[in-house]
Amino acid sequence: MLLKNLRKIEGQIRGVQKMIEDDRYCVDILTQIAAIKAATNKIGLTLLEYHTRGCVKKAIREQADEGEHYIQELMEVMRIFTR
Repeated sequence: MLLKNLRKIEGQIRGVQKMIEDDRYCVDILTQIAAIKAATNKIGLTLLEYHTRGCVKKAIREQADEGEHYIQELMEVMRIFTR
């Protein structure tokens, strides 16, 4: 699913490049860029969820004494993602 969505974004980016080459209307280009941003955010949120439900959950369960470390790491990733 993620790769399919990334390929779609890749196509959207090529489309924006073509729009710029063709000197298309700026609002149309900006609309496409907004769609690309939304699609990349969706992929990022999906990856954050996979990481939280998989890696973080497992790490806390198996290494409870290091749980705080994994929570801090997750929070740092969320800070980076939401910039």
